[in-house]
Amino acid sequence: MAPSTTLHRRCPVSAVDPRAPSAYRPEPESNSDPNEPVDNPSTNPTFAEVLERRCSRRDVLRGSLNAVVAGLVVGSGLPALARAATAPGADHAAAPLLGFEAIPVDFEYRVQVPRGYRAQAFLPWGTPICGHFPAYRDGGGNSGADQECQVGYNHDGMHYFPLDGASSESHHGVLCINHEYIQPSDLHPNGPTVEDGVRTVADEVRKEIAAHGVSVVEIRRNPGSRSWEVVRGTLNRRITASTPMEIAGPARGSALLRTRFSPEGTRTRGTVNNCANGYTPWGTYLTCEENFHGYFLNTGEQPREHARYGVAAEKTRYGWESVRDIDEFARFDATPRGEEATADYRNEPNTFGWVVEIDPMDPEGIPVKRTALGRFRHEGAWMAPPVTGRPLTVYMGDDARFEYIYKFVTREPYNPRTASGALLDEGTLYVARFHDDGTGEWVALDFEDPRFRAAAREAGVTFADQADVLVNTRTAADVVGATKMDRPEWGTVNPQTGEVYMTLTNNSEREPDQTNAANPRGPNAYGQIIRWREAEGEHHATRFEWDLFVVAGPPDNSRIFNGQPLDASNVFNSPDGLWFDPNGVLWIQTDGDQSEPFGNNQMLAADPRTGEIRRFFTGARDCEVTGVDMTPDGRTMFVNVQHPGGSWPDGGDSRPRPATVIVTRDDGGLIGL
Repeated sequence: MAPSTTLHRRCPVSAVDPRAPSAYRPEPESNSDPNEPVDNPSTNPTFAEVLERRCSRRDVLRGSLNAVVAGLVVGSGLPALARAATAPGADHAAAPLLGFEAIPVDFEYRVQVPRGYRAQAFLPWGTPICGHFPAYRDGGGNSGADQECQVGYNHDGMHYFPLDGASSESHHGVLCINHEYIQPSDLHPNGPTVEDGVRTVADEVRKEIAAHGVSVVEIRRNPGSRSWEVVRGTLNRRITASTPMEIAGPARGSALLRTRFSPEGTRTRGTVNNCANGYTPWGTYLTCEENFHGYFLNTGEQPREHARYGVAAEKTRYGWESVRDIDEFARFDATPRGEEATADYRNEPNTFGWVVEIDPMDPEGIPVKRTALGRFRHEGAWMAPPVTGRPLTVYMGDDARFEYIYKFVTREPYNPRTASGALLDEGTLYVARFHDDGTGEWVALDFEDPRFRAAAREAGVTFADQADVLVNTRTAADVVGATKMDRPEWGTVNPQTGEVYMTLTNNSEREPDQTNAANPRGPNAYGQIIRWREAEGEHHATRFEWDLFVVAGPPDNSRIFNGQPLDASNVFNSPDGLWFDPNGVLWIQTDGDQSEPFGNNQMLAADPRTGEIRRFFTGARDCEVTGVDMTPDGRTMFVNVQHPGGSWPDGGDSRPRPATVIVTRDDGGLIGL
């Protein structure tokens, strides 16, 4: 059923086959980074092994997905989550949650939304937002100084902070947008200038650094229309890979964070590979550093805090470190060159891989890296709904093959009158162990916990203090036997039931003989969504029950928890972005295979009570659909389109530009309902 409204900017038919990769660029990198090695050397059980023990039927081992779902998802193991198909007390007779017609898959260089909706590109890469407000020049003509005043590249996670409160209007606010990585061929007229492996134009490197990070943009809806505009106000700013930042929490001042720039180990410069995000109840933004490892080089002997994370030994992603005569760039070379750590940048990689807190209402505020939340390839950081008098809980995933799911619980209870970022500096970091009976437990990564210290001794691993545990979070999780997962990415908490959902995007390294209930394909090309409920409904609990919400893939190799396979209205693979809106709709975004039957990457809406899933949005060919939020009135949705192909959104012979898309209903109603 074709939609009536599309946002369509594509290359001439004579130049580009709509079902072929972009003629302008090679197939873009996905979040499955080609520079991402499998770094987990532990013998901890994989999620596949857990599920194989739980579902030991011979037909499961033969790859029968029907038996997998019947035994795992609809069976008697988890009555609260699966057999009842929803949480206890939910109203099965309630009106349908999804109120739009599903759209078909698409292969074009355009954005598609359902009939009755419209979509408009907004804040594409290069949009001027601060400073001297330099206009975007197609063809890569802007300078590094220009880029420091423009919207960054490759939009990802984002959050809208209203300036008009939760009023019925919701027409004025601040949008914070992550910028994950860059495509150097787009940023410069002829690509980056390199001679004998050395970057020779410093301003090109400055521009690339400036295209990373976060854009903080004040925006307002134009009166009498559905369009939005940038407000040239004092709140607008760019936070880049060179912005000065404070280090807070247990790792502040650690010997492992001391550098030539900050001999005290209390400061660093910049944030990179900002993937998903989060926000706090006191009104700040959390941006998360994912694949930071590929930005750094260490050609010497690598300590575990480099090796376990995959710091490059031969070649970095962009070669910034080759500009050795500029300290800001040379810091990306972490090879030891002096007698002490403060003489070089051997510890510079240790200042990345954190959750960074930004105050969008304070343009002079210094971003803070909150080290108590652990150091790994953070996809995002999602808070459970705050409850006065109870600790705050933050859920996180480490987006790499065979890595772990974490949560952080604050030491102090939440008080809305006094809460601040300091709450995130004291508490307990946990890692998940999934058991084969459908239960699980959170294991503390706490240097003062005798059980943790005993596990470390048994594993033959030594930690000096909690700072060492946090800098080496992955190693700490290894020693306590955390369960290896298939690329944990975005998480979200159902605002109505408290259940936690997380995408497991895929795992190209899974072997055929490892197939089982939750990962019935080897390699696992399609991914799945896991969910769990904490014991007694308390997010700070240390035990939980889990099941699968959906196993993604083609119709003959997929299943929703209600037993239904995916079909033409909702077939998808590689779930990535995930978000519950205030009405309880679960929005699922994808970053994966764009061949038949899946089409371009997309965003779907799901009813968690019934398992109904419908396709709502498809992105431009070659893109990833990632990042979503709404205005408080639920009538304007923001969706990000990353690394689009063709010439989207400007059309003609222009270069493609990542952008935010504004989605509204023609009748001004609530999105999705």
